[in-house]
Amino acid sequence: MATKTSYAPGTFSWVDLMAHDIAGAKSFYGDLFGWTARDMDTQGGPPYVQFELGGDGVAGMGQMQDEMKSQGMPPVWNNYVTVENVEDTAKQAAELGGTVVMPAMDVVGAGWMAIIQDPTGAHLSLWQPNAHFGAQRVNEPGTFCWNEMATRDIEKAREFFGALLGWEFADNPGSPSKYYIIKNQGQDNGGLMQMTSEWEGIPPHWAVYFAVEDTDASAKRVEELGGKVTVQPFDIPVGRMAVVADAQGAMFSLIKITVDGT
Repeated sequence: MATKTSYAPGTFSWVDLMAHDIAGAKSFYGDLFGWTARDMDTQGGPPYVQFELGGDGVAGMGQMQDEMKSQGMPPVWNNYVTVENVEDTAKQAAELGGTVVMPAMDVVGAGWMAIIQDPTGAHLSLWQPNAHFGAQRVNEPGTFCWNEMATRDIEKAREFFGALLGWEFADNPGSPSKYYIIKNQGQDNGGLMQMTSEWEGIPPHWAVYFAVEDTDASAKRVEELGGKVTVQPFDIPVGRMAVVADAQGAMFSLIKITVDGT
């Protein structure tokens, strides 16, 4: 169990779901991961839910706007990186060739956030904590444990995020395509994956992995709950993973991590 009380700048610290149907998502993830859902006081703003595991906050969820749904936007999991100053980091992202999709905003005393798009096209959320520092538990079953970018230009992404967030990168020779492990202050902090021809039609994006006790059993449960398994469970050097979609279509990965990969 990894209990957190803060996150160093440059570290992934939170994930949240932009759902089409909050009530349906509460039921789906409550069953799949054992989460309970607590409605947050947004002081008149859009509804927001904190998912909790054993009373600790592990993820969040908001309701997608009707306009976005009508345009065909699927529900999506968002990935957040802690930064010292959201406004300054967003400004630097634009100077480095990225785009500020949503300027810095105050989130009801919880902190400040912005959304950027890197030069290769993937969206990432920035978080400057106030009352809310991020997930209280990570890297254990029912919590997020890895954040991964799929991009068609891995070298450009590496250059951008290295300059913006101070990340360093290590080669992962065990990957079937080019893959960098992100290092933040010497700690593993996610990955960058080179998209190949097999990804045709899929835009660059950040994905979240949730740890589970049994990948095969969890993937089966996803289907029983109305979701889909888009990539069947398979073994990788660090464990066993699958790529799935919830009942509304939001994509995420499941992984049982083992120390020796067996």
